[in-house]
Order: sequence, then C-alpha cells, then structure tokens
Amino acid sequence: MKDFTIPRLGFGAANLGNLLRALTDDEAWAILDAAWDEGVRYFDTAPHYGLGLSERRLGAFLATKPREEFVVSTKVGRLVRPNPEWQGELDLENDFLVPAETRRVWDFSADGIRLSIEESLERTGLDRFDVLYLHDPERGDLDAGVNQAIPALAGLRDEGITRAIGVGSMDTAALLASARTGALDLLMVAGRYTLAEQPALAEVVPTCRAHGVGIVNASVFNSGLLATDNPSAGDRYEYGGVPDALLARVREIAEVCHSFDVSLPTAALQYTLRDDTVRSLVMGASSPDQVRQNAARMTETIPNELWAALVDRELIPE
Repeated sequence: MKDFTIPRLGFGAANLGNLLRALTDDEAWAILDAAWDEGVRYFDTAPHYGLGLSERRLGAFLATKPREEFVVSTKVGRLVRPNPEWQGELDLENDFLVPAETRRVWDFSADGIRLSIEESLERTGLDRFDVLYLHDPERGDLDAGVNQAIPALAGLRDEGITRAIGVGSMDTAALLASARTGALDLLMVAGRYTLAEQPALAEVVPTCRAHGVGIVNASVFNSGLLATDNPSAGDRYEYGGVPDALLARVREIAEVCHSFDVSLPTAALQYTLRDDTVRSLVMGASSPDQVRQNAARMTETIPNELWAALVDRELIPE
C-alpha cells in the first residue's frame, strides 16, 4: 500500500442496493450528494449489495466527479449470474429489495476474481478500483478464500490492477485467518469492533498491528443498536433481534454518555478512531439527513473522562 492513504471517513453503499428499504435512483443520488458535500471521499460497494444495483448507482454518481479526488473499493468472491428459478420474487433472503432475477455464485479462483473485477468495472463505469476486498469468505469457503483468493488478489496488486487489497467480514475467525496471511493491506471489520462489543480486540487487532494491516471499521452502530440515544429491544442488531445482556450493557453505556452530555451515536462513531490501527471508518446511510448528522457527530469533542468512566464501569476494555 505504498504511497496510498485511505481517507479517514468513508461511505458504505449497501443501502444503495435497497438493503431493507427500497430507494429510488433520485433518493440514492441525494444521499451520495450529501456525503460528497460533507467531504466524504472514500466510497465502498460490492456486487452483493442489491445484486449489482449499489455498484451501478455509485458508479453513475462518481462519473460526475474528478477521478483523482476519490477512493473507491468493491469486493470479490461472489459473481452475479442469471437465476433460472426466478419467478418474480424479490431478493428478501439476503435483505435486498431488488428482483432476484440474478443470483450470487461463489468463486474464489484467480479467474473468477478477475472476472468479478471486470464485471464490477462495467457496472460502475470506473476505470479502476483503489481497493479490492474479498467479501465474507467464511460464508463460502474460508480455506479457499485464504489459500486461493488472497494470493490472487496479492498478484493483482503486484500487477498494479489495484492499490490495496483486503478482506471484509463480520466473522472474527475469518478476519484473524486473513490477517495472519501477512498479505493484506487492509481488513474491513464489520461489527466486531464497536462501542457495544469488541471481540476483534483479543487477537484480530494485535495481529493487524503485527503485520502492518490497517483496519477499516464498518457497522459501528451494530446495524442500528447504537444509532439512537435510547436503545430498545425493538432495535436491530446484526440484522436481527438484540440479545438481552447486550441491550442491558448498551443502555448502561448510554447512561454514562448522557452524564457527559455526549450522544450514544457520537461516542459509537468516535470510539475506535482512538486506535491508530483503525485507518478509516465506513458509515452507511438511508437518507441525506443521516449523512449530515453523522458527519456533524464526527466533529464533536468527547472528553477523555467519558472513556475512563466506561472503563471504570467495565463497559469497555481498558
């Protein structure tokens, strides 16, 4: 990753693929417009997000911007292929409100990865991707991901096809196995290093530090649990329900934040940026107001006493 620095704040484009809620093209554009106006210059997408819809929408927007002014990443491992069994249903099994006329096919081979990149370039209309991540290898074949896909990505980086490579996952074991290869520049840690829970701290973060791997932290709200000042049992956690013990701890964290006049979402956004291993924070949004609100939270000052109080109450590790 020589001579390449990833921007501190990024936009995660899963919502542009109609994740849990359908957006019009105009609504998607307005969200991206707000992100650009707030200074966001790193954008992350994937073929998985809406079976290519996110890539198409993001590419159309970025086509209006100078290429040298932004960094963009996409992911490999899943190819989008025609679905011969489609009978008009939506892709609800994967939480995307798009027609399931195509389907995802796992392919961790070197040829499959090259093909995935070519197809993503065609969907986005871009000339290149700055970062390529292997996406959720544990959901397909982790051994193949580690032993085939990562070396293939490293070869593409060496060829100059991309500037940096990484793995993105919500699974701690997959993140650790990937970091241990020593081949990666970045690791996209989704939901495993947040104010609510930090399973990545035990081994993943130290391994990244030892191998010089930067962390791109995603899903810092744990899919919504940390997104409001008053967490409730009805909030979404990992796209599902909230475990009782976790909800109780997050409510305690919210109380401490309130005592320092700091909102829970603000603390959640800034928490891991105190760690120099975390190079970037990727945030999604389903409206322009969410984008602007999160950008404002990033500029707020949090007293060090807040973090000390959370440590004292054993709500976060020291």
